[in-house]
Amino acid sequence: MPTRYIVIALLSLISLSHRPSVAHDWPTFRGPALTGISDETGVPLNWSADKNIRWKVPLAGPGNSSPVVSRDRVFVTCASDQGKHRGLYCFDRRDGRLLWRRVADYDEADPTHATNPYCGSSPAADGQRVVVWHGSAGLHCYDYDGQPLWSRDLGTFRHIWGYGSSPIFYGDSILLNCGPGERTFVTAIDRNTGKTLWQVDEPGGDEGQEKPGEKPKWIGSWSTPLVAKVGGRDEVLVSLPHHVQAYDPADGKILWSCDGLGDLVYTSVLASDGIGVAMGGFHGPAIGFKLGGSGDVTESNRLWHVTAKNPQRIGSGVIVAAHIYMVNEPGLVQCLDLKTGKEIWKDRLGGEKVWASIVAAEGRLYVTDEGGTTYVFAPNPERLELLAKNVVGEGSNSTLALSDGQVFLRTFEHLICIEDEFK
Repeated sequence: MPTRYIVIALLSLISLSHRPSVAHDWPTFRGPALTGISDETGVPLNWSADKNIRWKVPLAGPGNSSPVVSRDRVFVTCASDQGKHRGLYCFDRRDGRLLWRRVADYDEADPTHATNPYCGSSPAADGQRVVVWHGSAGLHCYDYDGQPLWSRDLGTFRHIWGYGSSPIFYGDSILLNCGPGERTFVTAIDRNTGKTLWQVDEPGGDEGQEKPGEKPKWIGSWSTPLVAKVGGRDEVLVSLPHHVQAYDPADGKILWSCDGLGDLVYTSVLASDGIGVAMGGFHGPAIGFKLGGSGDVTESNRLWHVTAKNPQRIGSGVIVAAHIYMVNEPGLVQCLDLKTGKEIWKDRLGGEKVWASIVAAEGRLYVTDEGGTTYVFAPNPERLELLAKNVVGEGSNSTLALSDGQVFLRTFEHLICIEDEFK
């Protein structure tokens, strides 16, 4: 990898950390800054099914959620009995020993897609408590010994493709994008009591089921909120059907919105250097926009709007040195210009489809395909520069977690801790 790309990548990784991280923790989906970007060092470049595997433990069931790591614990969600039992599992990060599990039961009919098993939402941890959203089975908070602190029934969320947005901690609150389905809203919950601090409703769609004589309304967002510093204040950015919305984290006031997305959104907002990016799913449009403003900022702030048939996008990308790096569902890698949205290059990984989001560390980009192969490539704005191809032989739709030089990979069968030259 050319030296100039290493320098550019490292500078970008530092500048993109919107919030300070807890040392060695990966406490939420996409990491401490919610960007997929890590300042970790000593992260393994190579591994396989029998190389650099510190430990490997079986899971109760398949799932698309990702592990989170806090202090000496690794948390991951798993469901069993076709979603009737939705659990949070806590493992000792030193040896993979199961410390405890807590299960929420839900016996009512609750649709999802076979490719999105129940427990698609990743947990979040703050060093003292861990919170997990099980969709219609509720929002639950535990201490690190597994003792229940509180639970909330936020209502029923039904969609033919299930749920997948993850909660995040912010200040004294937990932020969550609830949906999809007829009921859709963004909310803040008191982390200590579980009480609702604010809730802002969004127009929803139906369950997406086929009905006689009617075309299903495939509408919804599976996007996890991003907290970004905009003009000296924190704003909560959420990609929703048709638009991106910014909320005041204190009271939920809608600060501004930017139109241009389609009916379906899976990725989270990306942000860097005062610019935000949101990408639709199901070949929908993508937009780039200046952050900030008031009210509808579509005309004043939208920088670009790509409406041509885009690749199907499930996982989120990263921004490095004014370039967006995306790995789309077909395994198609794109490098896009941040300011214009123009495609600089595209290439294929050559493996299976990809639902995972990219994570970045040490000037490298990591992404795992559905076959469980993790590709490592350079943030090179000139071409796809593949650095490693790591095969474990088990399927996965999850995003990696990086902590203290270790990589945590959730497959459909196991939770795996990967460490370079461990002893």
